[in-house]
Amino acid sequence: STLMAEYLSAVGIAVADLQVAARFYERALGMTSLQTITLPEMEEIILGFKDTRSAAVILMKYTDGTHIKNNDKVGKLVFYVNNISGTLEAIRDAGCRVEREAKVIDSMGGAIIGFARDPDGHQLELIQKAPKA
Repeated sequence: STLMAEYLSAVGIAVADLQVAARFYERALGMTSLQTITLPEMEEIILGFKDTRSAAVILMKYTDGTHIKNNDKVGKLVFYVNNISGTLEAIRDAGCRVEREAKVIDSMGGAIIGFARDPDGHQLELIQKAPKA
């Protein structure tokens, strides 16, 4: 039998302030803080969606002096949302940047997609499924 992963459990991202980041993901995206972990070199807050197998986001705050450069934030976190305009508004209300307003993308089957940044500058791609015809 071939070895393979079953599903993606979590993605970890480095943040400057754990509480600010956790509040953002809770308020703007409706995630829940599931667990706080204190390790010798970092503190973590694990955020997820209750009762789903959706991947969690682990906010990582280094406490050992490790310096995270802001210009190496490549990649993105992709969220399916049920109300993209409301989500982008919540992101703006949190003082964060909307990079691309929501628009219908035909090559994605008519899904509505927008881009924003979290408080630490990580890119967020927000996708609202195309309305059922």
